[in-house]
Amino acid sequence: MIIVGITGTLGAGKGTIVDLLKEKGFLHFSARDFIVETIEKEGMIVDRDSMTIIGNRLRQEHTPSYIIESLYYRARETGKNSIIESVRNPMEVEFLRKKEDFILIAVDADIRTRYERILQRKSSTDNVSFETFKENEEREMQSSDINAQNLRACIEKADIVIDNSLTIEDLKEKIEKIWKKIEKR
Repeated sequence: MIIVGITGTLGAGKGTIVDLLKEKGFLHFSARDFIVETIEKEGMIVDRDSMTIIGNRLRQEHTPSYIIESLYYRARETGKNSIIESVRNPMEVEFLRKKEDFILIAVDADIRTRYERILQRKSSTDNVSFETFKENEEREMQSSDINAQNLRACIEKADIVIDNSLTIEDLKEKIEKIWKKIEKR
């Protein structure tokens, strides 16, 4: 059994990587879904701000790696290859690093390409101007708060970093090569 953590910038292709690995039989565990459950229980509007607020609050109330820990244990219970999307806090990486069955994949692409992709998704949390997109990204990229998102640190700690600035076919080829390495573990 292997558990793959996915981290990366907004619109870089985390969801596409999840879909490609699901085709290989991986189960999917989503931090976004975990946070949205809490947001909906509290009657809040689901948007990027509420997701950040609730995610940070859950980390403060429990541990900085609480969300990913919860998903990791759910994945382990299945006994099957699993994907945890999306690792966003360095303490989450540190928790997962202690597990023998874990590998972290980061994905990135140029900012303009990523913005175009999020517009195509038509998600309520992605309906923003380019300026707001850049502001959201900067807020999520770096923080000195141990409970906050720090994508830059997570990407730096990844076992594999994928540049997904090109086509879906290019990404599929990269994932296929990674899959062959994972299978050999």
